[in-house]
Amino acid sequence: MNKLITALLLSTNCLFLSAQSFEFQYDHYSFIVKDLGKVGDFYAEVLNLEEIPHPSATSGFRWFKVHGNSQLHLIGKDSVAMEHSKSVHLCLAIKNLDQFIAHLENKGISYWDWPGKENAVTDRADGVRQIYLKDPENNWIEINTAVH
Repeated sequence: MNKLITALLLSTNCLFLSAQSFEFQYDHYSFIVKDLGKVGDFYAEVLNLEEIPHPSATSGFRWFKVHGNSQLHLIGKDSVAMEHSKSVHLCLAIKNLDQFIAHLENKGISYWDWPGKENAVTDRADGVRQIYLKDPENNWIEINTAVH
Protein backbone atom coordinates (compact mmCIF):
# COMPACT_ATOMS: atom_id res chain seq x y z
CA MET A 1 0.00 0.00 0.00
CA ASN A 2 2.83 2.41 0.88
CA LYS A 3 4.47 1.69 -2.49
CA LEU A 4 1.19 2.52 -4.26
CA ILE A 5 0.81 5.82 -2.40
CA THR A 6 4.46 6.70 -3.09
CA ALA A 7 4.02 5.90 -6.79
CA LEU A 8 0.88 8.04 -6.98
CA LEU A 9 2.60 10.96 -5.24
CA LEU A 10 5.60 10.72 -7.55
CA SER A 11 3.46 10.59 -10.69
CA THR A 12 1.37 13.55 -9.49
CA ASN A 13 4.50 15.57 -8.73
CA CYS A 14 5.90 14.73 -12.16
CA LEU A 15 2.72 16.03 -13.78
CA PHE A 16 2.97 19.32 -11.89
CA LEU A 17 6.67 19.65 -12.65
CA SER A 18 6.22 18.95 -16.35
CA ALA A 19 3.33 21.41 -16.75
CA GLN A 20 4.72 24.80 -17.68
CA SER A 21 3.18 28.14 -17.02
CA PHE A 22 3.90 31.00 -19.36
CA GLU A 23 3.10 34.60 -18.56
CA PHE A 24 2.86 36.25 -21.93
CA GLN A 25 2.70 39.99 -22.35
CA TYR A 26 1.15 41.45 -25.48
CA ASP A 27 4.00 42.89 -27.56
CA HIS A 28 2.81 44.06 -30.98
CA TYR A 29 0.53 43.64 -33.97
CA SER A 30 1.76 44.20 -37.50
CA PHE A 31 0.19 45.10 -40.84
CA ILE A 32 1.86 44.83 -44.24
CA VAL A 33 0.96 47.94 -46.23
CA LYS A 34 1.70 49.33 -49.69
CA ASP A 35 1.60 53.06 -48.90
CA LEU A 36 3.57 53.33 -45.67
CA GLY A 37 3.28 57.13 -45.57
CA LYS A 38 -0.48 57.30 -46.01
CA VAL A 39 -1.29 54.41 -43.68
CA GLY A 40 1.24 55.58 -41.08
CA ASP A 41 -0.24 59.08 -41.14
CA PHE A 42 -3.69 57.55 -40.50
CA TYR A 43 -2.50 55.86 -37.31
CA ALA A 44 -0.68 59.01 -36.21
CA GLU A 45 -3.37 61.56 -37.09
CA VAL A 46 -6.67 59.67 -36.75
CA LEU A 47 -5.89 57.27 -33.89
CA ASN A 48 -3.34 59.67 -32.37
CA LEU A 49 -0.83 56.88 -31.76
CA GLU A 50 2.67 57.97 -30.81
CA GLU A 51 5.20 57.06 -33.47
CA ILE A 52 8.36 55.44 -32.14
CA PRO A 53 11.63 54.72 -33.93
CA HIS A 54 12.43 51.34 -35.40
CA PRO A 55 15.49 50.02 -33.55
CA SER A 56 17.62 49.53 -36.67
CA ALA A 57 15.84 50.21 -39.97
CA THR A 58 15.81 53.71 -41.41
CA SER A 59 13.07 52.98 -43.93
CA GLY A 60 10.36 50.48 -44.74
CA PHE A 61 8.75 50.53 -41.30
CA ARG A 62 6.66 52.78 -39.10
CA TRP A 63 6.17 51.76 -35.49
CA PHE A 64 3.66 53.16 -33.01
CA LYS A 65 3.21 52.83 -29.26
CA VAL A 66 -0.30 51.69 -28.35
CA HIS A 67 -0.14 51.57 -24.54
CA GLY A 68 2.71 50.83 -22.19
CA ASN A 69 5.05 48.63 -24.20
CA SER A 70 2.45 47.37 -26.71
CA GLN A 71 3.07 48.44 -30.27
CA LEU A 72 1.69 48.49 -33.80
CA HIS A 73 4.22 47.81 -36.58
CA LEU A 74 3.56 48.85 -40.17
CA ILE A 75 5.75 47.10 -42.72
CA GLY A 76 5.95 48.63 -46.19
CA LYS A 77 5.96 46.21 -49.15
CA ASP A 78 5.55 46.89 -52.88
CA SER A 79 3.13 44.02 -53.40
CA VAL A 80 0.72 42.77 -50.83
CA ALA A 81 -1.71 39.87 -51.22
CA MET A 82 -4.63 40.75 -48.99
CA GLU A 83 -8.09 39.64 -48.09
CA HIS A 84 -9.73 42.09 -45.75
CA SER A 85 -11.97 40.08 -43.47
CA LYS A 86 -13.40 41.96 -40.52
CA SER A 87 -12.58 38.89 -38.43
CA VAL A 88 -8.88 39.74 -38.85
CA HIS A 89 -8.36 43.05 -37.10
CA LEU A 90 -6.41 45.10 -34.63
CA CYS A 91 -8.50 45.82 -31.55
CA LEU A 92 -7.96 48.81 -29.28
CA ALA A 93 -9.96 49.49 -26.12
CA ILE A 94 -10.98 53.01 -25.14
CA LYS A 95 -12.85 54.45 -22.16
CA ASN A 96 -14.88 57.08 -24.01
CA LEU A 97 -16.14 55.62 -27.28
CA ASP A 98 -18.56 58.49 -27.92
CA GLN A 99 -15.74 61.02 -27.81
CA PHE A 100 -13.73 58.91 -30.27
CA ILE A 101 -16.76 58.58 -32.57
CA ALA A 102 -17.14 62.37 -32.55
CA HIS A 103 -13.43 62.62 -33.47
CA LEU A 104 -13.97 60.22 -36.41
CA GLU A 105 -17.06 62.10 -37.59
CA ASN A 106 -15.17 65.40 -37.36
CA LYS A 107 -12.52 63.91 -39.68
CA GLY A 108 -15.16 62.44 -42.03
CA ILE A 109 -14.13 58.84 -41.30
CA SER A 110 -16.78 56.13 -41.54
CA TYR A 111 -17.14 53.31 -39.03
CA TRP A 112 -19.36 50.24 -38.88
CA ASP A 113 -21.01 47.94 -36.38
CA TRP A 114 -20.23 44.20 -36.51
CA PRO A 115 -23.10 43.32 -38.89
CA GLY A 116 -21.92 46.03 -41.31
CA LYS A 117 -24.24 49.00 -40.80
CA GLU A 118 -22.30 52.20 -41.48
CA ASN A 119 -21.87 54.74 -38.66
CA ALA A 120 -23.47 52.38 -36.14
CA VAL A 121 -22.31 50.93 -32.82
CA THR A 122 -22.59 47.31 -31.71
CA ASP A 123 -23.79 46.77 -28.14
CA ARG A 124 -22.50 43.32 -27.19
CA ALA A 125 -24.36 41.11 -24.71
CA ASP A 126 -21.52 41.57 -22.19
CA GLY A 127 -22.04 45.36 -22.16
CA VAL A 128 -19.04 46.20 -24.34
CA ARG A 129 -19.72 48.72 -27.11
CA GLN A 130 -17.72 48.40 -30.31
CA ILE A 131 -17.16 49.91 -33.73
CA TYR A 132 -14.99 48.95 -36.69
CA LEU A 133 -13.11 51.24 -39.03
CA LYS A 134 -10.67 50.78 -41.88
CA ASP A 135 -7.24 52.26 -42.41
CA PRO A 136 -6.42 53.63 -45.90
CA GLU A 137 -5.57 50.12 -47.16
CA ASN A 138 -8.77 48.58 -45.75
CA ASN A 139 -7.23 46.83 -42.74
CA TRP A 140 -9.95 46.51 -40.09
CA ILE A 141 -9.60 48.08 -36.65
CA GLU A 142 -12.01 47.41 -33.80
CA ILE A 143 -12.40 50.06 -31.13
CA ASN A 144 -14.27 48.89 -28.05
CA THR A 145 -14.98 49.72 -24.42
CA ALA A 146 -13.69 46.49 -22.83
CA VAL A 147 -12.19 47.13 -19.41
CA HIS A 148 -8.61 45.94 -18.90
